[in-house]
Amino acid sequence: MTDLLVRNIDERLVRTLKERAGMHGRSAEAEHREILAAALTRPSKRGFAEVLAAMPDIGDDTDFTRVQSNKAAPGVLD
Repeated sequence: MTDLLVRNIDERLVRTLKERAGMHGRSAEAEHREILAAALTRPSKRGFAEVLAAMPDIGDDTDFTRVQSNKAAPGVLD
């Protein structure tokens, strides 16, 4: 582990950090570590199934019914 020194921090931020640390039952230094870790740690990527499951249920499948036509689309060669 290494040390990190942060200079010239606004006193209001330091006071807010200490208040937040107190609410979480830890020191200002430990709170600072938690904030840095949360801000700099990338969340894990969700899998395709998880993304699909999170999609809202809007409409029904008939909204996507394919209409068959005997006409060729304009500009499309057979």
